[in-house]
Amino acid sequence: MAKNMIQFQKGKSIHEFLSEYGTEDKCQDSLFRLRWPHGFSCPNCGGSKFCELKSRDLYQCHKCHHQASVKAGT
Repeated sequence: MAKNMIQFQKGKSIHEFLSEYGTEDKCQDSLFRLRWPHGFSCPNCGGSKFCELKSRDLYQCHKCHHQASVKAGT
């Protein structure tokens, strides 16, 4: 039987994955860094100052009050 190349591809071990994404907060932080690698930038006006709306997992721009999510548009 041929070796399944998808199954044997290199990647993260379960321990590496859990240390990077193991909690909701770690996962949210990783998504934030992936979406905005140079810091928050409002998709509406380009503003960089924001506050976090914890109850809804959103970031609100101080300039135009647009609410953005790390998961929007994915």
